[in-house]
Parts: sequence; C-alpha cells; structure tokens
Amino acid sequence: MVDSATSAGASSCIMPTWAALRPYIALEFRAGGGKLRVRVLERPGLWLGPAELERLVDQMRRVVGSLGIGDLDYGILSGERRHLDRAILTMIEDRASGAPVAFNAMMALPCSLRGVPVDVIHLGLTAVDPRFRSRGVAWILTGFTTFLLFVKNGLRPYWISNVSQVPAAIGMVCEAAANVYAAPGSDARRSFDHTVLAREIMQRHRDVFGVGEEAAFDSERFVILNAYTGGSDHLKKRFEDAPRHRDPRYNEMCERELNYERGDDFLQLGQVNLFTLWRYLSHSLPRDAWALALSRLAFVLVNTLLLPVIQWLTPDHPMGDLRPRRR
Repeated sequence: MVDSATSAGASSCIMPTWAALRPYIALEFRAGGGKLRVRVLERPGLWLGPAELERLVDQMRRVVGSLGIGDLDYGILSGERRHLDRAILTMIEDRASGAPVAFNAMMALPCSLRGVPVDVIHLGLTAVDPRFRSRGVAWILTGFTTFLLFVKNGLRPYWISNVSQVPAAIGMVCEAAANVYAAPGSDARRSFDHTVLAREIMQRHRDVFGVGEEAAFDSERFVILNAYTGGSDHLKKRFEDAPRHRDPRYNEMCERELNYERGDDFLQLGQVNLFTLWRYLSHSLPRDAWALALSRLAFVLVNTLLLPVIQWLTPDHPMGDLRPRRR
C-alpha cells in the first residue's frame, strides 16, 4: 500500500500503484502544518532496496546521536537484515532540510501461543531529536502505527510488548493497551497467555531489545534483572533521572519493584483491541489531526479488507496462484 497526503484538513492524493501487489503498509503523509514528512514502513527489509535500507538505518542512528547518550548497536540499529525484515518503522523528517527528526522502530516477534503462531508487536525504540520535541509528533510515534496495524489485522486483537524502566513509558502502555501485565493495582492479572509469551520472548528475542544472555527473568513480577548488558547499556538510568508519569502509581511501582543500580526492566505484555482504538482516537489524538488519521486508517482498511473482496468478485481477472489467467 502506498499513500501520499498533505497535512490534516487539506486534500490528499492516494497512489494505489502497489496496493494489490504488496501486503505491507507503506504510507507517506505530511504533518506538523505540512513541515514534517512522515513515513510508515512495514517490514522494509522484505521489499526495499539495499541503498534505501542503509539510508533508513543511518537516519535512525543520526536521531539517536542527537540525544547525546552514546551509540546504540542492538536490534534494528545494528543494521542486520533479519531485524529490518521484521520491523515496522515510523520515520519523521523535516521537509525543509530533509533531516530525520524522530522515529519509532517496532518489531514483529514470531511466537507460538496455544499451538498457533502469533506475532507479538514489540513497541521498540522511540527517539526524538531534542530540537523537535515541541513539534506535536507524539501522537504519531506512540499510537498511530499501532492502530494502523490493528486495522490491517482486520480489527482483530493482537499482542504487544514493551521493555522499559521509565515510569512514563510504563504508564503510557498501561493506559493505551488492554489486559496489560506488569501493571499496578489489584486488577492487574498475569494470565497463562502472558506467562507463555513472556518466557518465549525472553528465550528467543532478547537481542531485539538489547538484553544480554546473562540477564535473568522474574516470571512472577515480569522483571528482567540486569537488563542493560546486550547493547542497550547507554539507556540505563537512575530512578531520579527517569521521566515520571502524571499518575504516581506507575512511579511508585517502578521505584518499588526495579533495582535501578543493577539495571532492571519491566517486560510488559498487553493487547490492542477495539476499546483501545477508541481510547486512542478520543483521548490521545489531537483534534486537528482527526481528518488525517481517519483518512489513513480508512486507506489501510480499504486495502486490507475491501479490495481483496472486490478482486475475488471479479472472476475475469487473474489473481496469480489463487486464480490463474485463463488460456
């Protein structure tokens, strides 16, 4: 799917050239009053050329470099093709200079649950150049891509994961997703599905979020002990330096359960569903971005749900392996 559009409230131009040929999201639109260029690229390693992939990795490294925390060489920032094959990238550039200003790199983690293969979408690394933190990009980086994937998934719930020691990030996941564990409060429930997925993620995918093999996992509290040993070392923080959440419950939970001197993280698992979609649209999405967001969601909906039905109902057109061309 390819989509190009102007900022919210302006006219949009949809280019469906590859829509029926490629099953991955590839959206492009303007935001921030037309000053920013946003691209959402699903699994770019499977369809982008080597030069463009190298450019994407370089852009992400430049944004990380602007944070002044040192180099990060784990997961997608390593540039390894296997990570690019599973990534869902949201890249934001300044249109005037072409410079990258922010990105979010999610990752599809193949797992198995009750004998069925499932992809857990790991929320991954989000980075914003400090010079652009007041440009109103948070609604794009923290939620927009997540719900594009939900629409593409046919409005069926799917699992997400998050690894962090930052109270603000822990609280954001608890508020944005459903059925989240680890979370504060007596209603936070660690189910069989939570436990199975968490153990599989720690066994198979810890390199995605920069956790070394020596890190232990507390499956009761969902705490990764000594987590900053696999390439994410520069992200380790003191509790005093970790951004707080406005709800003190998340700050208290992190201070109580995590050993910041050792370098602990929570592993959170939750689900995206119809309720979380509505909560995002009604509480997190700026009013002036509704037209833009709903038009993008509608575009993905048409490409993933309606177009296959229309194609199936036109038997005089070939559909590759499903319906070969008549002789």
